[in-house]
Amino acid sequence: MNITKETIGTAPVTITESAIRELRAIKEAQNIPDDHGLRIGVKGGGCSGFSYILGFDLEKEKDQVYELGGFKILMEKSHGLYLLGMEIDWVDGLNNRGFSFNNPNASDTCGCGSSFSA
Repeated sequence: MNITKETIGTAPVTITESAIRELRAIKEAQNIPDDHGLRIGVKGGGCSGFSYILGFDLEKEKDQVYELGGFKILMEKSHGLYLLGMEIDWVDGLNNRGFSFNNPNASDTCGCGSSFSA
């Protein structure tokens, strides 16, 4: 199924340069096809109520499409409420390594930083 949509204005999230570099490396290492975009979203679950979705996927009918850092960003419209203003970063330190989600909409987050409540 080939869904062609016009890119919508400004993405509701930002991605730091370090996260973009890591996403490019993952895409290349895993041979992700060019027709896949970067899906950003939320799903129910996790120790705080919601957990983040971040991965490569094909565009779906309910998606809003943005362009950010050279990536086609895919996001369900309903997820924007939870993600508006969020920054995705890549942390590569001695005690922590991985994607970090800095979400101003999160009223509570778990210790691992991958789930939140709103």
